[in-house]
Amino acid sequence: MLIDIALDAMGSDKAPEPEIRGAILAARNLPVRVHLVGPEPLLREHLDGAYGARRLPITIVHADEYISMDEKAAHAVRTKRNSSMRIGLKMVKEKRAAGFFTAGNTGAGMATAKMTLGALPGVDRPALAIVVPTLSGSPCILLDVGANVDCKPQNLEQFAVMGELYARSVLRIPRPRVGILSVGEEEGKGNDLTREATLLVRKLPINFIGNVEGRDIYNGNCDVIVCDGFVGNVALKTSEGLSRLVREMLKASLTQTVTAQVGALLSRRAFNAFRRRLDPSEYGGAPLLGVRGVAIIGHGSSNDRAIMNGIRVASEYAQAGVNERLEREFAGRPATHTDGQDLQLPIQ
Repeated sequence: MLIDIALDAMGSDKAPEPEIRGAILAARNLPVRVHLVGPEPLLREHLDGAYGARRLPITIVHADEYISMDEKAAHAVRTKRNSSMRIGLKMVKEKRAAGFFTAGNTGAGMATAKMTLGALPGVDRPALAIVVPTLSGSPCILLDVGANVDCKPQNLEQFAVMGELYARSVLRIPRPRVGILSVGEEEGKGNDLTREATLLVRKLPINFIGNVEGRDIYNGNCDVIVCDGFVGNVALKTSEGLSRLVREMLKASLTQTVTAQVGALLSRRAFNAFRRRLDPSEYGGAPLLGVRGVAIIGHGSSNDRAIMNGIRVASEYAQAGVNERLEREFAGRPATHTDGQDLQLPIQ
């Protein structure tokens, strides 16, 4: 059976071309039915001009409006009631789609998801979580990576609960090690936010290991790393830039030093495998933890392959019943502190 995924066709920097091509790739290679959400005349023109698209399980759902990257999230969410984001997320709420993916404005995506789908009980602010590879071979979850620019200690406390549950129920890590990203491992290091959050997280019934540093994101010493969205987004973007630098430098070195045909072939194979492990487009997007539904947010610079993988992540997330597991397990947890504040709009 095909899994229905709603795709914000007007989200990326170069929309709708990457979304159309990504939807075609997904429909050809994955067990999904893709619903392109956006202005029907524009999408129909692009889709009809794509080779072989007519025979694929792709539909168009009309949306009068869309939210661009340069718009203020708060204003756009309040005024654009028929945006492609809102209509796509409404499809998830109404069970017409199992999941939603957008490569659009992160702030608007998070705010619209919380407004449309609602938050899980006990969650003040949803968090974007990414899974990164490590030297040990086991994955590490980093959250928040951009949904909340400024946080209070109780927000980090809730992120720790969600990240630990995600690692245990989805990644099957029996007793995830949870740390708070700081400037040193020693007790008391960091700023007011990390020090106060440490006091709260230490009281939770989880395997809290204290402060961790930036290098711990990739060395495999921690399974869940918690931080505010500003720090997490900087860490993510820095990592992506470094990853691209390493790939390009390695490619240049192989080109200059490998001359034998067999050696070149083997090196190309190894390099391609290495590149795929570090290529951000292979990871698709980050799930928004803490909302009542599957919402995946990707990069504005997503290409067609990143769009396809974002659709794949949404499909796999829905099939695994991640939200249902989180809701059941969160309901059984002792109540965390709440800040009682309105939704804070995240990094654009």
